[in-house]
Amino acid sequence: MENRHLATMIAQSCQKYGNRIAMRYKSGDDWQEISYHELGDRIQHLTAALIQMGVRAGDRVGIFSQNCAEWAIADFAILSVDAVTVPIYATNTASQAEYIVRDAGLEVIFVGDAEQYQKVRTFADQDHLIRHIIPFETPAAPMPDGDRTVAFEALLKQRFSPEETNAQADKHPSDTSRHLASIIYTSGTTGDPKGVMLSHGNFFHQIDAVNANFKVTPEDRSMCFLPLSHVYERIWSYIVFHQGAQNNYIKNPREVLPYFGEVRPTAMVSVPRLYEKIYAAIMDRIEKAPVIRKRLFGWAIGIGRQWADARRAGRAPGMGLTLQHKLADGLVLRKIRDIVGGTKNFFSAGGAPLAKEIEEFFLDVGLLVCQGYGLTETAPMISYNTPQNFKFGTVGRPAPGVRVRIGTEGEIQVKGANVMVGYYNNPEATEAVLDEGWFRTGDVGMIDEEGFLVITDRIKDLIITSGGKNIAPQRIETAVGKDHYIEQITTIGDRRKFVSALIVPSFEAIENVAAEKGIAYQSREDLVRHPDIIAFFRERIDQQSNDLARYETIKAFTLLPREFSQDSGEITPTQKIRRKVIEKHFSPEIEAMYPHE
Repeated sequence: MENRHLATMIAQSCQKYGNRIAMRYKSGDDWQEISYHELGDRIQHLTAALIQMGVRAGDRVGIFSQNCAEWAIADFAILSVDAVTVPIYATNTASQAEYIVRDAGLEVIFVGDAEQYQKVRTFADQDHLIRHIIPFETPAAPMPDGDRTVAFEALLKQRFSPEETNAQADKHPSDTSRHLASIIYTSGTTGDPKGVMLSHGNFFHQIDAVNANFKVTPEDRSMCFLPLSHVYERIWSYIVFHQGAQNNYIKNPREVLPYFGEVRPTAMVSVPRLYEKIYAAIMDRIEKAPVIRKRLFGWAIGIGRQWADARRAGRAPGMGLTLQHKLADGLVLRKIRDIVGGTKNFFSAGGAPLAKEIEEFFLDVGLLVCQGYGLTETAPMISYNTPQNFKFGTVGRPAPGVRVRIGTEGEIQVKGANVMVGYYNNPEATEAVLDEGWFRTGDVGMIDEEGFLVITDRIKDLIITSGGKNIAPQRIETAVGKDHYIEQITTIGDRRKFVSALIVPSFEAIENVAAEKGIAYQSREDLVRHPDIIAFFRERIDQQSNDLARYETIKAFTLLPREFSQDSGEITPTQKIRRKVIEKHFSPEIEAMYPHE
C-alpha cells in the first residue's frame, strides 16, 4: 500500500526531481534558487533539529510568518516528525496569535520577521507558554531569551550524524485518513476562530482531485502569494511539489503584479480580487482612451470571444476568423496576457465569487480562470471548473469523490474524504456542523440542470428587507465592487426599506480623479465628502448595477475615509468582511442613510 503521508511525498519528490528547481525567492534584486535535492537536505536537517529540541509525534508546532521558502521547509520538517503544523496569519495581532497558541497548546513556534517575533514576545513569558521561538529572519536586536530563541539558520548549521538526519525516514503511518497533519484556525467572521483538524488523507484527496482534471508538470511555475496559512495556497503548494514543479515565493501579496513579468507563472491560484483589479485597471484605461483605440480594443475582444466560443463548441475556426484572431492577438490580446506574465495553462479562483463578465473577459484574451468553491473544513475543494469542462457563473461540478446535496434553507452540504476530522478541542462546534459525515457549509446554493454548483450567499448574510425581499449581499458586492474606483464594499439593508452601502474608495484612483477635475481637498475626509466625488461614485455604482434587480440596487451610500482593517476586527486575515463589527463601528453613518426610519 502506498504511504500517503506528506512527509513521504516530499521526500519522494526531492529524490525524483533532484537538481530541478523547487523554490525561488527574491533577496534584494536577485532571485535565489533551491533545488529539490537541497530542499530535501534542509528538511532532513531541520527534522533532526526539531527532534533534538524535544518535538515529538502529535505535538502541535506553530508557524507565524508571511510566505517564504522557510515556511514550507518548516512545515515539511514538522510533518516529518509526525507533528502537526498550526499556521498563524502573519497579519494577526498579538492577541489573535496568543489565542491560537493557547488553544492549540503550542510550545514551539516559527516566526517570520521582527514584527511577528515581537508579537510572540509580548505573551511568551506568560504561564511558560512557549519553549522555543525560531525566527526565520534573525532579529537585528539582541535576542533576550537565551536558549528559548534560536535562529532558523543556526538550526540548519547544526551537525548531525547520518543516523540522526534519517531518524524519521519511512516511519510514517500508512493509514493517514484521520492522521492529523494540520490544525488551521478559521478566519472567524463571527466569534472566536475554530481549529479545523485536517488529516494527511484530507490533503491527499485534494492532490488526487486536482491531478484528475488538471495537468501540472515539472515544467510549470507557480507564484506563491496567497498566505500559506490559508488552506487554499497550502494545498496548491503541496500539488506543486508533488508534481515536481517550481514555487516562487512572494512575501507581500499587495506587490504581486510587478512579479508576473519576472516569474511568468504558467499556473497559479488566486482570490477574485486580483482578477478584478486587473480587469478594472484595463477597463479604466480603455475608458479614457481615444475613440480609435476603444474601437480597436472592442473589435479585438469580440474576435477573441468568437475564437473562444468556436473552440468551446469543438468547431474548427474558419480561415477568416483564424486570420482575424492572429491580428487581434498581435495588436491587443497578447499585450493583455503580458500583464500577467504571458499565456497560462490555467488560473484558479476561489474564496469569493468572481463576476461572470470577468471570467468571460479573461477567456476572450486567452486566459482561462477556473473558478472553484470550498472551505477550510473541506481542505478546501468541494467543486471546480476545469479546462475541459467549465461553465461561467458557476463554481463547477463536485470534485471527484465529493458528494453534494442541497438541504433546508438551500444550504449546501458535503460528504467525502475532503471533510475535516473536526474542530480541535471543540466537540460541540463539530457536532453542530457534521451530521452522519455530511458537513453543513452555511452557504446557500443550487445545482443546475447540468450538474454545476451555483453559490448565492451565506445563510447568515442574507438580507431580508422590511418589504420582505430576500437579497444576497455578495451578489451586489461582486457586481459593484469590481469597479476600478472601489477598494472595499459592504451592503446594508436587513430589516430596512432599501439597500445601502459603505464604500471604501481606491484612494490612489480617486486622488487622480480629483487632480483631473481640479478638486481641492486637505484630507481624505474632505475628499470623500466632496459633492463632485460623491456624484462620480453615484454614476459608477449605477453603471455597475445594470444586472441587478431594482430592489437589489444601492439607493444610498457613504464613502469612508479609511479602509476596513484587521486590527479593528472589521475584516478577517483573508479579507472577509465582518458585517456585524462594521455595522457597529459605522452605526452613525448607517443611520444617516435612513433618516426617515
